[in-house]
Amino acid sequence: MTRTEGVSALLFDLDDTLLRNSMDEFLPAYFRALTESVAHVIPPERLISELQKATAAMDANDGSGPTNEETFAKTFYPAIGLPEDEVAPLFERFYREEFPKLRRLTTRRPAARALMEWTRERGLQVTIATNPLFPRIAIEQRLAWAGVPVTDFAYDLVTTYENMHATKSHPMYYQEILDRLGRRSEECIMVGDHWSWDIAPAASLGIHTFWISNGADQPPEPGIDIVGHGSLSDLWTLVQENESLWQST
Repeated sequence: MTRTEGVSALLFDLDDTLLRNSMDEFLPAYFRALTESVAHVIPPERLISELQKATAAMDANDGSGPTNEETFAKTFYPAIGLPEDEVAPLFERFYREEFPKLRRLTTRRPAARALMEWTRERGLQVTIATNPLFPRIAIEQRLAWAGVPVTDFAYDLVTTYENMHATKSHPMYYQEILDRLGRRSEECIMVGDHWSWDIAPAASLGIHTFWISNGADQPPEPGIDIVGHGSLSDLWTLVQENESLWQST
């Protein structure tokens, strides 16, 4: 841990990091609820097909062009043949009224709130570095489900499809975060469960990383140096045991 001395910013993934939320369970339920909510204007099969294409378009964003939201709109609305001002309000209503029902598929991780309170007490910068494929309303709800809502914690940045120009498939996603925080890579730690999205691309820029994993799992790429790996509770224990290595902003 001595190599992390002077760390002053933490980046946290959301799903299956701060919040137990298996995408294998969550995404099918999400798509089912979404298609049902707009089935009166868009046939379910058509909606799923065009959502997948628009998501792929966002995932191709490398930070050099429009926001993910702009890319989604440019790809999705012309493809379904309906104006954005007619369909977008239906999506907004879905996120207000139906999306909250998916909370039942998720479970809080007590260490999440303990960690956030610890970072606040020490004046550390915190970014919610979730893959920015969802609108802010959906991300804020999942933060609330995790017990770390934006109403309780003044995050320095929450990455959403409205404010980011790349996804986690590209290191430029992390570079954009560094630029917005005004931090060098060595001043930051990325915490996440997905090796290819959370660990490898962040590490490629020199950001320290902690891999959320089964304690028995071994890193798939031994050449990538990590601070540690294990559960979120293991990380909570680690930061408490290394108080001198953290500095406030």
